Amino acid sequence: MSKIEAKLVELGHPLPELAKPVAAYVPAVISGNLVFTSGQLPFVNGHLPATGKVGMGDELVDPALAKDLARQCALNALAAVKTVIGDLDRITRVVKVVGFVASVPEFTGQPGVINGASEFLGAVFGDAGAHARSAVGVPVLPLDSAVEVELIVEFK
Repeated sequence: MSKIEAKLVELGHPLPELAKPVAAYVPAVISGNLVFTSGQLPFVNGHLPATGKVGMGDELVDPALAKDLARQCALNALAAVKTVIGDLDRITRVVKVVGFVASVPEFTGQPGVINGASEFLGAVFGDAGAHARSAVGVPVLPLDSAVEVELIVEFK
């Protein structure tokens, strides 16, 4: 087991099996010394633990839950990275995180939701986990997911 995978286990989030793509794309591609992941949904054992729009109120996904879902998206993105580089210990830096939050129009807490991914990557990679980022509110995501995250990582 790699050091990074051991760290994931220590944090209580072992690397999952890669979720199968839901459309015509591959989970990750290499260009030079960078890996670009496709957007990853927060699948757990093949299912989305929550769906719908993020916001405050009945029948909406609570922002705290959405933050946890963003962490799961980042974990799933690491599984995608592993499929193309073989060993997560080869990652030298998380370069960029792009997060999408399906939210109601009045919700403006997208950065706080995507902090779930950012804080998790920081805990896993330390200083190498500090990254550039976008957190974008959107009206809907595939399969009615509340959150989607993609990564760009550098590797050796």
